[in-house]
Amino acid sequence: MNLAELNNLLNSELTSKIKESKEENGELLINVELANIYSTILFLKTDSKCKFRQLIDILAVDFPGEEDRFKIYYLLLSHENNIRIKIVSQIQIDSKVPSITKIYPSANWMEREVFDMYGIKFKNHPDLRRILTDYNFKGFPLRKDFPLTGFNEVRYSEKDKKVIYEPVKLEQNYRNFDFSSPWEGTKYIKEVKEKVKND
Repeated sequence: MNLAELNNLLNSELTSKIKESKEENGELLINVELANIYSTILFLKTDSKCKFRQLIDILAVDFPGEEDRFKIYYLLLSHENNIRIKIVSQIQIDSKVPSITKIYPSANWMEREVFDMYGIKFKNHPDLRRILTDYNFKGFPLRKDFPLTGFNEVRYSEKDKKVIYEPVKLEQNYRNFDFSSPWEGTKYIKEVKEKVKND
């Protein structure tokens, strides 16, 4: 089976579920509604012709200015057909995405990562906890409304003999760097050389 045959098969079998499908960079990209994610992925794995038995990744992209703020992508691989497919769906900030852990058990960690970084919740997930940040962490680091420095910093307090959280303090002032060419030398070296010549 090649990409064109797969595209025809999906458009005939999943006509009501696929909004759009196209070939892109040697892969098939299909766009589905949030409600159809689970049934579409289940079909791709269990169908005798498709055989997408490996989940490669689940990821999200943030578009803060749009009403459907996030896009969620599922990347699948069929070893038998040597074909990759991407399933994409646009979702709103408060939407709950159906968990696919019953189809692909490896989705457990991937869905937890998406939840931890973007705050996207997964319905019927067996253990939706943070996986990369601390349990007391507030906010979602990959949303574009999160400051690069974070809100809190963690450090060990010698006085209290424990790890403490406190608001971020940027104690170091901005420094002025001398960006002159390394071949010409920096300003202070030139000044020292000139002083030595004059003395």
